[in-house]
Amino acid sequence: MNILLIGLGGFFGAISRYLFSILINPINNFPLATLFVNIFGCFFIGLLFGLNIGLKDNLYYFFGIGFIGSFTTMSAFTLQSIQLTESNGFIASISYVLLTFLLTIIATIAGINIGR
Repeated sequence: MNILLIGLGGFFGAISRYLFSILINPINNFPLATLFVNIFGCFFIGLLFGLNIGLKDNLYYFFGIGFIGSFTTMSAFTLQSIQLTESNGFIASISYVLLTFLLTIIATIAGINIGR
């Protein structure tokens, strides 16, 4: 049942993200739609977590993992960063953030270069 809820939420999240990108045009090639989607998604994942919906009920699977997970690219990352700060401290969290940004940029550059 959880997989079905995640898939259904993911379906609606991915379509919503696409429609959002059509509605908001970039200004000077700045990706406004992606920025707004990530900000909104991070707010809502924080709201779910703050409301204790992270208790793994149906709403969590549908909305938290499925919809928001496919709607944004940052919601899981930011929530995990905050949880890491709470459980392991600031140094662990900042290390995760810096490693994520550095290694994902390197991986993207590697993928582009291999693809060329």
